[in-house]
Amino acid sequence: MLAPDWKDYKILGSGDGLKLERWKSVTLLRPDPQAIWRATVDYSEFDTHARYERDRNGGGRWIVNKPMPDEWQVSWRDLKFIVKPTGFKHTGLFPEQAVNWDKLSALVESSVRAGKPPKILNLFAYTGASTTALAKRGAIVTHVDAAKGMVERARRNCALNAVPEGNLRFIIDDCKKFVAREIKRGKTYDAVIMDPPSYGRGASGEVWRMEDDVYSLVELCAQVLTDPQFFLINSYTTGLQPQTIANILELTMPRGQTEAYEVCLPTERKIALPCGCSGLWRCV
Repeated sequence: MLAPDWKDYKILGSGDGLKLERWKSVTLLRPDPQAIWRATVDYSEFDTHARYERDRNGGGRWIVNKPMPDEWQVSWRDLKFIVKPTGFKHTGLFPEQAVNWDKLSALVESSVRAGKPPKILNLFAYTGASTTALAKRGAIVTHVDAAKGMVERARRNCALNAVPEGNLRFIIDDCKKFVAREIKRGKTYDAVIMDPPSYGRGASGEVWRMEDDVYSLVELCAQVLTDPQFFLINSYTTGLQPQTIANILELTMPRGQTEAYEVCLPTERKIALPCGCSGLWRCV
């Protein structure tokens, strides 16, 4: 599935473990573990604003080549998002997720037209691009992430798009613990979105591994869905195949329609850069 309708974002070149991107007027060169083919362009010919350089011992840093803003905005359709490079090579926005914004927005708009705005639980919700897109379409979104700074960025993205505050609830918490408490409180939702990390460690030392823990989390989330409309799982875990996500949804959700797919970005050479995979269950 190729991310549609980007005008403020474009891949200018890829290969040799890198991707060269234009984010509106800013050009960045970043590592990409999927781009293992020979580079399609000579990166040295581009006057990039910054490149991300990995350290041998892990992590890395941005090497700034010419003045650039600390943060700026890009647009996708009628939405605006803040872009701000971080010390972990990310920019706070994953443009390939436009695939899922597109799919889920259509489901939300259909429910809103029917007079049933869906209550959505968005887990590992990061800087809130999905929260912004779906709440702006009329969904009631509970946004959960353990990182205070990311939740604050999500608030800013929603404010930037004039999303009604009544459509939003922001929670800084461990996602699994929050879901367990919602079950005890008798809270219910119509849909779940999750984008779990490959690996993580909680405030009390708990270890999260996608391959070990995602199935039990999906099972747990199924308990807060009384009349489910959809369930989306997104993954950037290397080696996790779309069919694996489809199987998890088939085994944990009621009878419905399940599709799984790679999320990709188009490149200047008309090839698709794979960026992860998603599985979407929906009621029929």
